[in-house]
Amino acid sequence: MIKHHISFSNPLTHFLDITLTIEGNSRQTLYLQLPAWRPGRYELQHFAQKLRGVTASANGAAIPVCKVTKDRWLVETDGAEKVEIRYSFYARQMDGGGSWLDEEQLYLNGINCLMAVEGHEHNPQQLQLAIPADWQIACGLPETERYTLLAGNYDQLVDSPLIASASLKKETYSVAGIPFHIWIQGDCRPDWERIRKDFEAFTKEQLEVFGDFPVADYHYLNEILPYRTYHGVEHTNSTVITLGPGELLMTPALYKEFLGVSSHELFHTWNVKQIRPKEMLPYDFKGENYFRTGYVAEGVTTYYGDYMLARSGVFTAAQYFEELNTTLQRYFADHSRYHMSVADSSFDLWLDGYKPGIPDRKVSIYVKGALTALLLDLQLRQATDNQTSLDTVMRHLWEDFGKRGIGFTEQDYELLVLRLGGEKFGAYFKQYINGTAPIEEALDQALRYVGCTLQAEETALLSEKLFGFKTVSDNNITKVTAIAPDSSANSALSIDDELVALNGRKLEQNLQPLLADTDLSQGIELTLFRNKQLRQVILEPSQHTYYTRYTVAKRKDATEAEKENFRLWLKQEF
Repeated sequence: MIKHHISFSNPLTHFLDITLTIEGNSRQTLYLQLPAWRPGRYELQHFAQKLRGVTASANGAAIPVCKVTKDRWLVETDGAEKVEIRYSFYARQMDGGGSWLDEEQLYLNGINCLMAVEGHEHNPQQLQLAIPADWQIACGLPETERYTLLAGNYDQLVDSPLIASASLKKETYSVAGIPFHIWIQGDCRPDWERIRKDFEAFTKEQLEVFGDFPVADYHYLNEILPYRTYHGVEHTNSTVITLGPGELLMTPALYKEFLGVSSHELFHTWNVKQIRPKEMLPYDFKGENYFRTGYVAEGVTTYYGDYMLARSGVFTAAQYFEELNTTLQRYFADHSRYHMSVADSSFDLWLDGYKPGIPDRKVSIYVKGALTALLLDLQLRQATDNQTSLDTVMRHLWEDFGKRGIGFTEQDYELLVLRLGGEKFGAYFKQYINGTAPIEEALDQALRYVGCTLQAEETALLSEKLFGFKTVSDNNITKVTAIAPDSSANSALSIDDELVALNGRKLEQNLQPLLADTDLSQGIELTLFRNKQLRQVILEPSQHTYYTRYTVAKRKDATEAEKENFRLWLKQEF
């Protein structure tokens, strides 16, 4: 057994003291490997930068340890039977994938700081916590004795985050005999009756999609914080969610986000944690795990997160369409959809998937992945007269791959869809998954099958609509943030231009009112700073409009058959 011991002396420094003990050793040398990334975030994060003072000892004496890569160490044991490694870790990152220590709690993602002993990854791993006597632990691992957790192997250890504190709140509900524990750390006043009712509803709906649950129990580990934040990360039998501000938890806006992220992360228990891309089975924590099926792993999950809330009756149809419309706005707000497919964007997650990147280069696998999942669901229903849907696809992925511990490929996914829906679905993959074809017409046609339509509306912002540029105003500074290709702004403005005047009138967060009060047919003169130099440019209005807004709405002329299709899709009356 490999033992990991965690303690701290001054929580205000945020440093954890970690001791790794290897017993029964007979090797002359050992290699230690710290992960370079964590599942759920497909980018290298180099956790080793937060480690300090790695030393080794055996038989009461120091032994040589040296770093051989950025996150790999060589320990010369000389065959010592028991070897101890000591180091410190800086735990001061409060998000769904980080770790945090202060006087009130220890929140730990083991993948940030617990080393793997090469060759011993499949051995049982023990985690001992030296924490105050009045603290309790929220974690998906079993507590074999007080403050001692046991994992079957290294992967399970680092895939089981924990919160330890004296102020944890907990509520448990059961679905199909499976306990689901909702843990809350933070200052808030949860309405447990409402939370339990809503969580039971969407959990039951998700179980009906797959038929059974991959694990024996489940833990929602919620860090409810005193400031605005939103993040969630999936794990085998748990999730960490950071959300705030806590005093607004039960208000409509934040509670909707609480439900949405919780439903999304629960769906990941099947999709990604069990139904896993072949390239990630097993995970290689040392470097990039390139894969092209992010539109399944994250896109399908994003679609189902809110969709399950509507199907379970937690969201009304109107509330669901609100969320769908937000996704549509994010998709159509930039022009990256013309330049990179969602499959290629998945591969490039490891390059810059979580950064803004250069303008109009890549699409979001979460956003376009969700829209292409919606499209596929509705097209499958239409092609098979509601006998098949995306539910069917996910159930097959679970039965054929997830349950059997087999990773799926993009070819497996495409062949499954073709088998269920017919060869004509080859066009879906060619155009919308591996290509950059516009999705608007196809999505509108698919929505019509359920009595809805994709409405196009011109934006009310004249700078966007007629001239093709977006701005943000902060502290009386108006900056250009996006520019539509082929617009008049494209040949006159640059990203981060600071606009200071319109037709000689000073701008003070009043760009839109001034445009509305101007004869735009004659064009406009903008005064701006670019790279600290004052410039003046002329923009002519275009005959085209830009940044069209799209929304989903019910059609007034929907037929009874289409209304029935709507009921079968959303489990709500039209």
